[in-house]
Amino acid sequence: MTSWRQVLPLAVALAAAAPASLEARAPVSITIVTPRGTARVPVTRDRHAGLLVPGGPLIRALAGTIRPGSPWVEVVVSRQSFRFLIGAPVFALNDRLEPLAGWATFVGDSLYLPLQFVTEVLPRVVAERFAWNPGQGSLVEGPPAARRQPVDTVERLPNGLLPGHVVTVDAGHGGVDPGNLGIYFPRGVNEKHVTLQMATLVQAELKRQGVRVVMTRTRDTLINLADRAGYCAQDCSLFVSLHVDALDARARKRYGEVRGFHTIIIGEENSEDADRVAAMENDALRYEVPRENESADGLDFILRNLQRNEYLRESARAAELVQASIDRVHTGENRGVRQSNILAVLNTARRPAILVEMGYSSNREDARLLLNRNSQKAIAAAIAEAVVSYLREYERRGGSPTAKAIR
Repeated sequence: MTSWRQVLPLAVALAAAAPASLEARAPVSITIVTPRGTARVPVTRDRHAGLLVPGGPLIRALAGTIRPGSPWVEVVVSRQSFRFLIGAPVFALNDRLEPLAGWATFVGDSLYLPLQFVTEVLPRVVAERFAWNPGQGSLVEGPPAARRQPVDTVERLPNGLLPGHVVTVDAGHGGVDPGNLGIYFPRGVNEKHVTLQMATLVQAELKRQGVRVVMTRTRDTLINLADRAGYCAQDCSLFVSLHVDALDARARKRYGEVRGFHTIIIGEENSEDADRVAAMENDALRYEVPRENESADGLDFILRNLQRNEYLRESARAAELVQASIDRVHTGENRGVRQSNILAVLNTARRPAILVEMGYSSNREDARLLLNRNSQKAIAAAIAEAVVSYLREYERRGGSPTAKAIR
């Protein structure tokens, strides 16, 4: 298993990627329902570690044990061992590292565990014994018949969602980074302008459907690639980065004939075209000012492995829904879902994440489509509808918006 000395730099890198400006919203408490009785456990928010629950009361309610250590703390629940690396967004399960949106920490002598351990990890790892009820904000223990979830008492939105979902929308490029220059865009219009227009429209449509949106940028400014995915923190369900593709006229014959849209996720099935897109998007790194003491040595493999273990399936499903939805309004070819393990903007994602290439600025028809206000609105609405569909599926799989139980 990867040593804690290897993982500590990862914790620093991931912590730096989460902006402190996100609203401090947290559930008041959660309920633990077991055959031994019912316990209410408070939830707190640490601006660095995220949403936390006190480990002592939680594990006592679950009839588990805590085995202190340094730097690892072991928590045993239902004969299953979970080892938390204090201060790092990971835990070890069966000698395999898995990612967390926040991390375990000590406040004085008291251990605090990520809320995600209760809402996602336990119901997944020990599914035969535990179920998370998002409508009631409760973790229920017992045989399947005994933990049958009651009907939600929270009023749903007209689109069927529980209130409180958060999605991050990222307008690609910006500031001194123009993105691709747009062969068929008017003079002075670059990729960064189109992505901001589209991101603003997607934001408006998602807000109309009751989804809270965090924007990586709302004006023409540069955001480092390593910082963008961090805007999608623990209370965020999906990171959506918007871009415009382009083919190099010097590298491809008949480049202007290629058009359409595709979505990229983190994964190992790299194609030649996915690598081309990743190299083009990663070119933005040359505009960035490196942080002091920032180093990626030894982190890439660990980080990508953690992301794929936890979020590949979720990201793939979101990407499939986006492709199907855009296909209904886009006049270009549906070029499918692709994978890349070198796409910098997704490599620091701590939640499910997708990158949408909405068309080719090197194609006359696509460029016209991406500049027309009516088609912009149609594509933005299609992306938003796909996100809402993903969130509905996410709820059915036991996910919940943390904001629904907020004071």
